[in-house]
Amino acid sequence: MILLAYLAVMAYIGLPHLQAGRYFYYFGIIAATLIIIVLLHFTLKYMEKRKAAKEDANTYTTYAKNGKDADSNDDRTN
Repeated sequence: MILLAYLAVMAYIGLPHLQAGRYFYYFGIIAATLIIIVLLHFTLKYMEKRKAAKEDANTYTTYAKNGKDADSNDDRTN
């Protein structure tokens, strides 16, 4: 939301370029900024999902490295 507010302020500051007839420049900068904001949003969301998945994997593990180690340890004690 802060980045969108920043974009609104920058669009207001850039109004002289729009009034001078430099439409492509004015709207091109706005479009590029919006694309960057959207890409940043999805990148951060992806990284958050990866971090949550990694934390879940670390939380729900067994003491043995894999199932075979646990089974072979049980056989040795019997």
